[in-house]
Amino acid sequence: MYLADSAPMGESHVTTQEDRTAATPSPVADGATASGFHGPAGSSGSSGSTRAIIPPRMRTRLALSSLRSPRRPRLWFEILLIAVSYWLYSLVRNAVPEQKTAALRNADWIWSLEHSMGLAFEQTVNHAVNSVTWLIVSMNYYYATLHFVVTIGVLVWLFRRHPGRYAAARLALFATTAVALLGYYVFPLAPPRLMNGGGFFDTVMLHETWGSMASGNFKHMSNQYAAMPSMHIGWSLWCGLTICALASAPWARILGALYPVATLVVIVATANHFWLDAVGGMACLTFGVAMSYAWYGALPHRLPKRIQGPGRSRLRALRRPPRRAPEPVSRAAGPGTVAD
Repeated sequence: MYLADSAPMGESHVTTQEDRTAATPSPVADGATASGFHGPAGSSGSSGSTRAIIPPRMRTRLALSSLRSPRRPRLWFEILLIAVSYWLYSLVRNAVPEQKTAALRNADWIWSLEHSMGLAFEQTVNHAVNSVTWLIVSMNYYYATLHFVVTIGVLVWLFRRHPGRYAAARLALFATTAVALLGYYVFPLAPPRLMNGGGFFDTVMLHETWGSMASGNFKHMSNQYAAMPSMHIGWSLWCGLTICALASAPWARILGALYPVATLVVIVATANHFWLDAVGGMACLTFGVAMSYAWYGALPHRLPKRIQGPGRSRLRALRRPPRRAPEPVSRAAGPGTVAD
């Protein structure tokens, strides 16, 4: 629509709607930014816009929110982190003084407690499985190897297939392991195979299998009185729950559910742990999962499977063609006329 502006007699000037719109001042203040913050009065940049001023408290919140957001894991960093973390765990665990007298006394107390509960079945399982040579030897190797192999395998699977959930799951595992170190120091405990007069078979020594930290020269390097809590159970339960929650194949979920159960049978049959040590490992895992939930605000399997990198989304936005505003349809108007 066209409007004829007032002008001296004999002259007329036609003002289009576009001109009137362009002349209308914007309702947004000159100092406003997209984030809602306004710059100081009278300040302007080269483009006429002001710089956003973020309060220190909000800057801290934004930094903390960025740290708590899952990020795409980096392979070299994860390998270094896992290697250093396990080295520190082994160093601290073995640096805990071997309080042999207290550990044996605590073992007798645990054994008597299980008897009072009517659940002191470790010796029966140990003797029964030890009578089948191929079975107990297999369990010895299971105890010595799968503890590491399966845990590392699940970490690699998470890294490759579920990068958005990897950091939260890893934090739960690391927190579980860290709190276990406190248990080794506060409550030294001898395994059943080292009890005085307990009547248990030390299956590793009896069948001369390799790989266990309780056999050969390894037993002089490892703390033999750090049985509570059982990290075989803590780690295997972490693996099992992770697989059951995230695997799509039914057979994988079944194996994930059976893995901690089989580990419980193995640690009891080989006389490396009481079943109450397994309860301690479960308690440590509960703490680890709670720490992960407190940091990320969700359980690992509730987080997005993959992370959309900010650089990639920004690149897509730049490649997207800009929207064109519709061109107004105008009609020629004679001097001194008003358009409809």
